[in-house]
Amino acid sequence: MDWYTLLKFIHVTSFALWLGTVFASIFLLRTLEPVLTGSEKEVARYPEFLKTYIKLETSVADKGFKTTVISGLLLALFFHGWTLWVFVKIGLIILQVVLTMSYIIKAIQPLSYPCSPGDYANWYKLFSISLTMFALVLLVTFFLL
Repeated sequence: MDWYTLLKFIHVTSFALWLGTVFASIFLLRTLEPVLTGSEKEVARYPEFLKTYIKLETSVADKGFKTTVISGLLLALFFHGWTLWVFVKIGLIILQVVLTMSYIIKAIQPLSYPCSPGDYANWYKLFSISLTMFALVLLVTFFLL
């Protein structure tokens, strides 16, 4: 059995799962924007739906993230070695988590619905942080490793 190929497949698949949860959230929140920024009457059942979705999405994203990190560390340990670019990639992932979590605490958790379109735009700012960091990780991975 080719352990390198299997581990790399797990790493890439789990990274795609993690990234996919971000895209799924973008599409859902874009769809819900008119309702969650609308009138009090329209928004009645959606905040609970959004909380349930976020709980499920977080569960899937956490599994993808953990599997990505573990498989990446195993790839570095057994196949790539601990090069500068491996540490750069580790640093970028840590930075992504710190930026994302701190923005969620600062700008997303305080939201209550209905909210203004300007406040709702905080969701899109969160996605821009996440997608920028994913792009940086992919650039380092494909062009510098």
